[in-house]
Amino acid sequence: MAQKYGKVYLVGSGPGDPELLTIKARRLLDTVEVVVYDQLPGKAIIDSIPENTEKIDAGKHAGEHTLTQDEINAVIVQKAKEGKNVLRLKGGDPYMFGRGGEEAQELIAEGIKFEVVPGITSAVAVPAYAGIPVTHRDHASMVTFITGHEDPTKEGSALDWETLAKFDGTIVIFMGVKMLGRNVGELIKYGKDPKTPVALIEKGTRPDQRVTVGVLENIAEVAKEKGVKAPAITVIGTVVTLHEILGEQTPASFD
Repeated sequence: MAQKYGKVYLVGSGPGDPELLTIKARRLLDTVEVVVYDQLPGKAIIDSIPENTEKIDAGKHAGEHTLTQDEINAVIVQKAKEGKNVLRLKGGDPYMFGRGGEEAQELIAEGIKFEVVPGITSAVAVPAYAGIPVTHRDHASMVTFITGHEDPTKEGSALDWETLAKFDGTIVIFMGVKMLGRNVGELIKYGKDPKTPVALIEKGTRPDQRVTVGVLENIAEVAKEKGVKAPAITVIGTVVTLHEILGEQTPASFD
């Protein structure tokens, strides 16, 4: 008789506000037997997982990993092979710089059924809460999303800074606080206007959300002065000027 494996759900929790969880994500969180979670979903969402659910902290917060990606893959596979339904909880969307694709490949290789549950990506939700639409007819008809934290084992950067510097649209950088100085330096080096507006949005959509605004030539210094820390989204482009016009949407307390 063939062994019956559990099913794995790769679930995006959205940017942090519990009310931005999808209905499907909420239903699955309330019914699966095991949840393997990152810290990025935030305390409010993690605390909402039912008490009788087996919870496994996979870490991955501000550069500190409780488990490596290989170990996370192994845990998910092990629990599914025990016949349990497993929910892999990720911040934002599981396929948007969330390594959900790698986990999906591992599950296919192991013959385990899985389902992806998309989440609201912080790439658009976090700027929106800060009063910054990533596209706007008067400012930008294009937007590009990049990671500010690439695989450290790669020999060189996969980011084409010369092309990005010429990009006439909004640039949104995930996980870019640590490499902020290098990132803005590369853009200026290849001709991006040093006066281009930049916004750093920490803990977006959460009660302790904080927005720091500057321009390419000074944002690294301003960030250091204000003690900007991850998790944060970086938005580069003239849409940032709308922050003062549209106003910041301050999330209500989750308590």
